[in-house]
Amino acid sequence: MRFLSAFLILAQLSLAVGLARAADLNDYPTAARADYVFGCMKANGDTRLSLDQCSCSIDVIATILPYERYVAAETVASVNQQAGQVGALMRNTDAARDMLQDLRRAQAEAQVRCF
Repeated sequence: MRFLSAFLILAQLSLAVGLARAADLNDYPTAARADYVFGCMKANGDTRLSLDQCSCSIDVIATILPYERYVAAETVASVNQQAGQVGALMRNTDAARDMLQDLRRAQAEAQVRCF
Protein backbone atom coordinates (compact mmCIF):
# COMPACT_ATOMS: atom_id res chain seq x y z
CA MET A 1 0.00 0.00 0.00
CA ARG A 2 2.81 2.38 0.90
CA PHE A 3 4.54 1.66 -2.42
CA LEU A 4 1.35 2.37 -4.35
CA SER A 5 0.85 5.67 -2.52
CA ALA A 6 4.43 6.74 -3.22
CA PHE A 7 4.04 5.71 -6.85
CA LEU A 8 0.85 7.77 -7.25
CA ILE A 9 2.49 10.84 -5.73
CA LEU A 10 5.50 10.44 -8.02
CA ALA A 11 3.20 10.03 -11.02
CA GLN A 12 1.26 13.19 -10.12
CA LEU A 13 4.47 15.19 -9.72
CA SER A 14 5.79 13.89 -13.02
CA LEU A 15 2.54 14.83 -14.76
CA ALA A 16 2.59 18.32 -13.23
CA VAL A 17 6.18 18.92 -14.37
CA GLY A 18 5.34 17.61 -17.84
CA LEU A 19 2.34 19.90 -18.13
CA ALA A 20 4.39 22.89 -16.97
CA ARG A 21 7.03 22.15 -19.61
CA ALA A 22 4.35 21.73 -22.29
CA ALA A 23 2.87 25.09 -21.33
CA ASP A 24 6.32 26.68 -21.53
CA LEU A 25 6.84 25.23 -25.01
CA ASN A 26 3.35 26.16 -26.18
CA ASP A 27 3.29 29.87 -25.42
CA TYR A 28 2.60 30.80 -29.04
CA PRO A 29 -1.08 31.58 -29.70
CA THR A 30 -2.75 29.35 -32.27
CA ALA A 31 -3.39 32.34 -34.54
CA ALA A 32 0.32 33.23 -34.55
CA ARG A 33 1.26 29.66 -35.43
CA ALA A 34 -1.38 29.55 -38.18
CA ASP A 35 -0.21 32.90 -39.60
CA TYR A 36 3.35 31.59 -39.77
CA VAL A 37 2.24 28.34 -41.42
CA PHE A 38 0.09 30.13 -44.03
CA GLY A 39 2.97 32.44 -45.00
CA CYS A 40 5.47 29.61 -45.01
CA MET A 41 3.21 27.47 -47.18
CA LYS A 42 2.77 30.28 -49.71
CA ALA A 43 6.55 30.55 -49.95
CA ASN A 44 6.97 26.77 -50.28
CA GLY A 45 4.35 25.68 -52.78
CA ASP A 46 1.06 25.26 -50.89
CA THR A 47 1.35 21.48 -50.73
CA ARG A 48 0.61 18.91 -48.08
CA LEU A 49 4.37 18.47 -47.66
CA SER A 50 4.80 22.21 -47.11
CA LEU A 51 2.04 22.10 -44.47
CA ASP A 52 3.96 19.43 -42.57
CA GLN A 53 7.29 21.21 -42.98
CA CYS A 54 5.95 24.64 -42.03
CA SER A 55 4.11 23.28 -39.00
CA CYS A 56 7.31 21.59 -37.90
CA SER A 57 9.22 24.81 -38.49
CA ILE A 58 7.10 26.99 -36.19
CA ASP A 59 7.18 24.26 -33.57
CA VAL A 60 10.99 24.27 -33.65
CA ILE A 61 11.11 28.07 -33.51
CA ALA A 62 8.74 28.00 -30.53
CA THR A 63 11.11 25.69 -28.65
CA ILE A 64 13.98 28.13 -29.21
CA LEU A 65 12.38 31.56 -28.84
CA PRO A 66 9.74 32.55 -26.29
CA TYR A 67 6.75 34.15 -27.99
CA GLU A 68 7.53 37.67 -26.76
CA ARG A 69 11.02 37.50 -28.28
CA TYR A 70 9.60 36.07 -31.51
CA VAL A 71 7.12 38.96 -31.83
CA ALA A 72 9.83 41.52 -31.09
CA ALA A 73 12.18 39.99 -33.65
CA GLU A 74 9.45 39.76 -36.31
CA THR A 75 8.61 43.42 -35.67
CA VAL A 76 12.25 44.40 -36.04
CA ALA A 77 12.50 42.36 -39.25
CA SER A 78 9.43 44.11 -40.67
CA VAL A 79 10.57 47.61 -39.73
CA ASN A 80 14.11 46.81 -40.84
CA GLN A 81 12.86 46.49 -44.43
CA GLN A 82 11.55 50.06 -44.43
CA ALA A 83 13.56 52.69 -46.21
CA GLY A 84 14.57 55.93 -44.55
CA GLN A 85 15.19 56.86 -40.95
CA VAL A 86 12.87 54.32 -39.36
CA GLY A 87 14.58 51.41 -41.11
CA ALA A 88 18.01 52.86 -40.47
CA LEU A 89 17.21 53.21 -36.78
CA MET A 90 16.45 49.50 -36.57
CA ARG A 91 19.45 48.49 -38.66
CA ASN A 92 21.85 50.54 -36.55
CA THR A 93 21.01 49.33 -33.04
CA ASP A 94 22.73 46.42 -31.32
CA ALA A 95 19.51 45.28 -29.66
CA ALA A 96 17.68 45.08 -32.99
CA ARG A 97 20.57 43.21 -34.61
CA ASP A 98 20.65 40.76 -31.69
CA MET A 99 16.91 40.13 -31.99
CA LEU A 100 17.21 39.49 -35.73
CA GLN A 101 20.19 37.22 -35.17
CA ASP A 102 18.23 35.15 -32.63
CA LEU A 103 15.31 34.85 -35.05
CA ARG A 104 17.58 33.88 -37.95
CA ARG A 105 19.28 31.21 -35.82
CA ALA A 106 15.90 29.75 -34.82
CA GLN A 107 14.77 29.79 -38.47
CA ALA A 108 18.00 28.12 -39.57
CA GLU A 109 17.55 25.37 -36.98
CA ALA A 110 13.95 24.90 -38.13
CA GLN A 111 15.14 24.69 -41.74
CA VAL A 112 17.64 21.96 -40.86
CA ARG A 113 15.15 19.93 -38.82
CA CYS A 114 12.05 20.30 -40.99
CA PHE A 115 12.95 20.81 -44.65
